[in-house]
Amino acid sequence: MTLSPDLNETTRMVHGGACDGGLVRTPGPPVQRGSTILLKHSRHIYDKSLVTYGRGGLATQATLRAALEDLERADQVQLYPSGLAAITGTIQALTRSGDEVLVADSVYNPTRRFLEGTMRRFGVTARYFHPASDADAVAALITPATRLIYLESPGSLTLDIQDVPAIAAMARTRGVLTAIDNTYAAGVLFKPLDHGVDVSIQSLTKYVCGHSDVFMGMAAARGEAAAMLAESSHEVGWAVSPDDAYMALRGLRTLHMRLAQHGAATLRIAHWLTAQAEVGAVLCPALPSDPNHALWSRDFTGLCGVISIILDGASDAAVNEMLDSLQLFGLGYSWGGFESLVIPCDPQLAARRFPVVKAGPMLRLHIGLEDPDDLIRDLRQALDRLGSGATSRGPVLAAAGSH
Repeated sequence: MTLSPDLNETTRMVHGGACDGGLVRTPGPPVQRGSTILLKHSRHIYDKSLVTYGRGGLATQATLRAALEDLERADQVQLYPSGLAAITGTIQALTRSGDEVLVADSVYNPTRRFLEGTMRRFGVTARYFHPASDADAVAALITPATRLIYLESPGSLTLDIQDVPAIAAMARTRGVLTAIDNTYAAGVLFKPLDHGVDVSIQSLTKYVCGHSDVFMGMAAARGEAAAMLAESSHEVGWAVSPDDAYMALRGLRTLHMRLAQHGAATLRIAHWLTAQAEVGAVLCPALPSDPNHALWSRDFTGLCGVISIILDGASDAAVNEMLDSLQLFGLGYSWGGFESLVIPCDPQLAARRFPVVKAGPMLRLHIGLEDPDDLIRDLRQALDRLGSGATSRGPVLAAAGSH
């Protein structure tokens, strides 16, 4: 922009130096920051076919959405400032007061908290079904108020897998929408929309971003559900920053390679854990001994880094000593980053409607990108700390009221 030399310096500092030319091409998109969009003509200000305000996303967010639409095979993807926001935004968009949501009992605990708190206050009721329920068992729970079936497969902590294609097909015949938390599969290992699910949700914070330093979520959808999400997202004002969108897109470029390494190391460590005397059970659907193995083999193309183990009757004090001794496994929530993590699960399991009955304490592990031999050595020295705290092996895993 050429400015008149008659303008005062303060004015020139406000208007000078604008980039009117085209941008050079780089492998990644430009990080385009801006709340206000300067339009060429006054007639454009109320033109709904144009991007007229930055909250809806500029070049960086648009590039990320397009890549995620390709990954999830979706008509549209909406971005949210966290994985939980993607969950809450989806449930809000698809329901209204008086509706009912049927929920797999193995869902992420903050999902349950939102349903029992905010949504209940706004007149939406949640009912929970056992995560092993088949399509007929879920169908038997449907009432005239049922609007949405919410799945998470594999489920948080216990890694239960639902027969998603069958449940989605049943729901469609009954006029009920379906949504699934697809964070475990990262949009790579399982394609929910191809199996009839209406909305696939991911916490991009985890595998897509991949470095434990960005919060973001997404909901991918087709058809009617895509339109409902887009309308709600616009009304509520969900937005993500261009800098975070760039980081998510950068992580997406290496997603398949990282997932393959996570999966290979996890399977090796899961097999090793099954042979350790202190471990009563390994919850990993890729193991032939796992009760979810048949569904996992049919629907999934690979394994991510998340598994759980049930220790063989160790005391709380012994478990705490074991966890505190770990050197390569960080003690922390979340997963999907480059680092290995572990958390005890039992406090979260208390919220289940169908109590989990097991022989001892449960731990969830995320296997990171470290050398698996080093991780095995770290786990072995930690298991040694259990010492005489372990008792005789009891029943591995069961749940009251199971189907």
